[in-house]
Amino acid sequence: MKFFLQSYRITFIIKCAKLLFANSIYERRFTMTESDNRKFAIYCRKSKFTGKGDSIETQIEKCKGYIALNFDITDDSEFIIYIDEGFSGKNTKRPDYQKMMKACHNHEIKAIVCYKLDRISRNTIDFSLLLEELKELKIDFISATQPFNTTDPTGEAMIKITSVFADLERKLLAERVRDNMLSLAKTGRWLGGTTPLGYRSIEVKTPVDIDGKIRTAYRLNTREEEVPIVHLIFNKFIEFNSLTKTETFLLNNHIKTRNDKNFSRFGLKAILSNPVYAAADEETLKYFTDLGTIIYNDSSEFDGKHGLMVYNKTDQSTSKSHTLHEYSEWVVSIGKHKPMITGKEWIKVQKLLELNKPKNYHKPKNNTSLLSGILVCGHCGSYMRPKANRRLDENGNKTYSYLCETKEKSRRHLCNITNPQGNLLDERVCDEVKRLAEYEDKEKFHEQIKAAKKQLMTSGKSNVTELDILQKSHKDTEKKINNLVQTLSKTTYGSASNYIQDEIETLHKEKLQIEEKIHTLNELLQHQNDMLVTFDMMIKKLSSFSESFDMMSVEEKRNVLRVLVDKVVWDGTNAELYLSVSNDEKTKPQRAGCK
Repeated sequence: MKFFLQSYRITFIIKCAKLLFANSIYERRFTMTESDNRKFAIYCRKSKFTGKGDSIETQIEKCKGYIALNFDITDDSEFIIYIDEGFSGKNTKRPDYQKMMKACHNHEIKAIVCYKLDRISRNTIDFSLLLEELKELKIDFISATQPFNTTDPTGEAMIKITSVFADLERKLLAERVRDNMLSLAKTGRWLGGTTPLGYRSIEVKTPVDIDGKIRTAYRLNTREEEVPIVHLIFNKFIEFNSLTKTETFLLNNHIKTRNDKNFSRFGLKAILSNPVYAAADEETLKYFTDLGTIIYNDSSEFDGKHGLMVYNKTDQSTSKSHTLHEYSEWVVSIGKHKPMITGKEWIKVQKLLELNKPKNYHKPKNNTSLLSGILVCGHCGSYMRPKANRRLDENGNKTYSYLCETKEKSRRHLCNITNPQGNLLDERVCDEVKRLAEYEDKEKFHEQIKAAKKQLMTSGKSNVTELDILQKSHKDTEKKINNLVQTLSKTTYGSASNYIQDEIETLHKEKLQIEEKIHTLNELLQHQNDMLVTFDMMIKKLSSFSESFDMMSVEEKRNVLRVLVDKVVWDGTNAELYLSVSNDEKTKPQRAGCK
């Protein structure tokens, strides 16, 4: 009876909205069609590996029909169609979805139209955030087959109701996470994952009781051979006040990571900003209190004898694993491990890192370089990356050079090769590829492309098979979780209930891992599809390759070079091209001078 009354109330509100605001729909239509030069975005999504659901073509036709009926627009030039085929609605990591949102921010879109709500997202929170974003951009959202339509007050009311529940879901989830983190803070235990430099994870003999569940506990123990490296990193950063100079010092002195790799600026920043190294003393207590973090332990326990543990520091969802939470969401506790530095020193480092933020490297915009990823230094074997210059060439184009990574990081100590002019080197390499394609051995060139395409198609089929298996496994895992949840709802508290909850948690972790693999495979398949298009274009236009190549976009040229060229080696004066061939051997290098 209670449910009936609630449903009746919502229905009554919607009917009233229809009566009061019916005329405003036509006012919005006139505004959108008469004075707005932006276009309609039609978004379609479907997994191409299943036969269920409406096809992409059906979705497009339904959306076009809705626009024609409600806005009297039938000209295809008024539509921009975005299609994500083979991508899940679990998150928004979809190529055409991202292109559409970029167009929205560029003020090219006036309304997004989709077949059904779940084509945009199956995640309530993601959808609610999308609506807020579209509202700020003054872009309408329309579902062609459902009452979700921000051009209609009734539909807008429905969306607001959905947003209320999404907001409630967010708050309940945050509350559950906070309670869980406070339970973990009681133990000061290590939750797992890659241990920080200078520490190892060891099992605690006595299990801990968290919320009535007996769990195996771990804590950090000092790894003595790595402690001097940690101290050196902190001391050198304080001395140099620079991540780059600290990186150069470690590189030139052959000091490497636990995995025998060179330290990077990003890795060093992660070490320097990690609270695990700081002593739990009065300084760190005041520092985190001022930031508004949740402090679990009593202030009298911050005596400097143990290090800090911070829980709920990062977003652990599949798409945001490296995103920091707000400080107010962190839970700071005293760990069971020894600290590496005092709280005063650690805080000093944090202030230096904050001051260095404006100096962070930013990737050059509108980069037109073609050889990234295949250009190699002939002296040390490192890859060479493009570096933008301030000057322009005689045609007014931005110039750039290629810089050896080892040369840059070591400040010329380990490598001092001459930097090639990027624009000129790209031009010479492209000229050499065109010459080989048209004048050396067309038949061999053609066979090479066909062999590479065949290999890519074989790899694609294997990936599709693996994706089918993963999707089936994902569906089975979801089914197991749902069954256990139903069983748990009927089970009284006790050992059986604890066992079921642990099993649900294990399955949930498996599900997240499967989703990550599915996302990676989808991205790989999308890239393979793009490459197949490039192959077909090359084969079709082989008779006039030079002319066709010159007409390609920068990204298309990059794809072509990656297909044909295994690597380009720069020796300081000349470049040697090593072409890929079908038998996996490398051809005799072709030389392309570029002084």
